[in-house]
Amino acid sequence: MTAREWWLLGRLPGMGALQLARLRAQAPAWPEGWLALLPGRARQALRLWLEHPARSPFQAELEALVAWEAAAPDHHLLYPDHEAWPALLDELPDPPPLLWARGDLSALGPPRLAMVGSRRPTRDGLHNAAHFARAMAERGWCVVSGMALGIDGRAQTAALEAGGTSLAVLGSGIDVIYPRQHGALYERLRHAGLLLSEHPPGTCPHPGYFPRRNRIITGLSRGVLVVEAAERSGSLVSARLALEQGRDLFVLPGSLHNAQARGCLQLLRQGATLVTHPEELLEELGHWEGALAAPPPPDESAAPAEEPLLTLLSEVPTPLDALVALTGLSVAECQRRLLGLELEGRVTAASGGWIRLP
Repeated sequence: MTAREWWLLGRLPGMGALQLARLRAQAPAWPEGWLALLPGRARQALRLWLEHPARSPFQAELEALVAWEAAAPDHHLLYPDHEAWPALLDELPDPPPLLWARGDLSALGPPRLAMVGSRRPTRDGLHNAAHFARAMAERGWCVVSGMALGIDGRAQTAALEAGGTSLAVLGSGIDVIYPRQHGALYERLRHAGLLLSEHPPGTCPHPGYFPRRNRIITGLSRGVLVVEAAERSGSLVSARLALEQGRDLFVLPGSLHNAQARGCLQLLRQGATLVTHPEELLEELGHWEGALAAPPPPDESAAPAEEPLLTLLSEVPTPLDALVALTGLSVAECQRRLLGLELEGRVTAASGGWIRLP
């Protein structure tokens, strides 16, 4: 399927990201399988576009979609069948059907760590954000955040200054710079990193968009580091999402007298992992490196050959993107095989990935 088709599915009446993900899990063929699964109004709207596109209310939007991608070499449309689609997003219950991207898609290659925190940080908070972001970038990690004021912007700037890469998920259209103070950071990310948005160009920021933006920030990442956060903070929303998504959650401690650290202390009481140095963070994240290690050579004497995915799975959850990287399969093919193995009772999905059943 193409970007146009994924965008259209997400725009059909009554089709939210959660419902779309549930239907996608059944791997329907385009378009017949989708027509058979879609509810009435959505099915009628899709059939109208298929048979009489000029009469469809979505045709103008679809033409604008294609025109935007063709307008500049750093314009990209990412969708589940795209070769650069981040497989970690497929672990979300409600992944976006399409992402506008601006910048260098190679930023999606390295392992990713989300860094979030207060928009009104202390001097120590800004120092810690820069220190950890710089260290992670130097070790080959991509720093993911939301280009917000405070901790987010400082972490992303430090990662780029260290010669690394960073990825920003926006709560507005891909061409809308918000906050305005980060115009220079936006340009740096466009040239040395990547910008992503699930909203079409021209979309103005809205309070309701930012919590949903946060699910993509954490969903893209293998771990989430909360640098500094007050008791009522958007960073705590990101922390909750990270735990729901099976991501590793790390927190920097702060002073009892620092109002901007009380949210961090709350997260620590709830079981988040405390880190005080980048090496501790890298050590905690080491299990990801193990998951991505090269698989053992195949046993030439084994007959018949076992499904390759089974040889890579154990009782420890292995993320979908790790399986894609190890097998060379496409995301869609990997999901198809996993579904078949699940129906056979040989594997099951768990928090953090897939496990092999005894």
